[in-house]
Amino acid sequence: MKTLFKLALRNLLGAGIRTWLNVGVLSFAFVAIIWMQGYNLGIGEQAMRQQVEAEYGGGQYWQPAYDPYDPLTLEDAHGTLPGQLQDMVVQKKATPILVIQAAAYPNGRMMSASLRGIEADQEIISLPSQFLESDGDELPVLIGGRMSSNTGLRVGDVVTLRWRDAGGVFDAREFKVAQVFRTSVPSIDQGQFWVALDKLQELTRMEGEATIVVVEKDGDKNLVGSVSGWIFRDIDYLMKDVRALVKQKTVGSSIFYIVLLLLAMLAIFDTQIFSIFKRKREIGTLMALGLTRLKVIALFTIEGVLHSVLAAGVAAVYGIPLLLYSNKVGWAMPGAMDSYGFAIGDTLYPAITAGLVVGTVLLVLGVTTIVSYLPTRRIAKLEPTEALRGRMT
Repeated sequence: MKTLFKLALRNLLGAGIRTWLNVGVLSFAFVAIIWMQGYNLGIGEQAMRQQVEAEYGGGQYWQPAYDPYDPLTLEDAHGTLPGQLQDMVVQKKATPILVIQAAAYPNGRMMSASLRGIEADQEIISLPSQFLESDGDELPVLIGGRMSSNTGLRVGDVVTLRWRDAGGVFDAREFKVAQVFRTSVPSIDQGQFWVALDKLQELTRMEGEATIVVVEKDGDKNLVGSVSGWIFRDIDYLMKDVRALVKQKTVGSSIFYIVLLLLAMLAIFDTQIFSIFKRKREIGTLMALGLTRLKVIALFTIEGVLHSVLAAGVAAVYGIPLLLYSNKVGWAMPGAMDSYGFAIGDTLYPAITAGLVVGTVLLVLGVTTIVSYLPTRRIAKLEPTEALRGRMT
């Protein structure tokens, strides 16, 4: 086998430009697949990490009537915290959030909005809720950058908010924008007004009530579990939409991978066919010298496989610096990405792992082996005497 490998390598390098063209196409396939798949994985990891920090924490308890996709449920989606959740809130291991459907009147126009109450001193999620602290009758409110752009509200502006309290009575107050925070998570930004929880509970006559309770990210797992009257949603449940979107995007990108592989494999297949046709006398000579048909087939198959081995080496030469640069600088996202409702931030960074690199190399190596072997089956039917005369049977 060692002799066959040396002979295959010598034949491959002796083919000149034809070999290096195939190697170049294969190396591009290596780098392109790893680069694009890395960014697909990066989208998922970045989105999940930022949503955990800004919204989900270590999971959420939902009031049974709460449905984040149905604002009509918010009228009934609030309740008093049971003792276990109250203890977690007191120990600063969780923070309650009260969600109320409201209407906002920024700059003389009306828009539907969600009014969310959160503790000013909480540290469970990354929302800058400390700006909601107020000693007087002033009602501070937090809004995100997207909300600021949509409404034209800036720090210090006053906005009127109207809602329906626990008794079904409409009420309204003027709130002062205390801070405009910047976040890549649209679900805590678009259409959201954040106020102090105690103030909102007082204004809506829902003292001690909440809609959801966010538990700390790295807390004691023994404290998280079943609570009577409330539904616990773990990170897997909360992230299922993100994972489904990443999976869909990965499947869509697979079409590009398949096209790249088909182009590369077509080049390898044509090269093998051409080599067998051109080297008939060489094949006949090898058989006449005692080389079995299986060894001749192995020789040509090894030559095909060596294309991918050389391609992996060439890809490493220019691919590693390119991937390291991408990992450091990232890929700047256009501002329009905010409208897609996906938490990917201003810059996207790839998530390139050893498993991704090894998996891609094994995939290309396996496909190349199959494509290299298929044309060589004709050698099994070749007679040495006919091959020495330059004929194929």
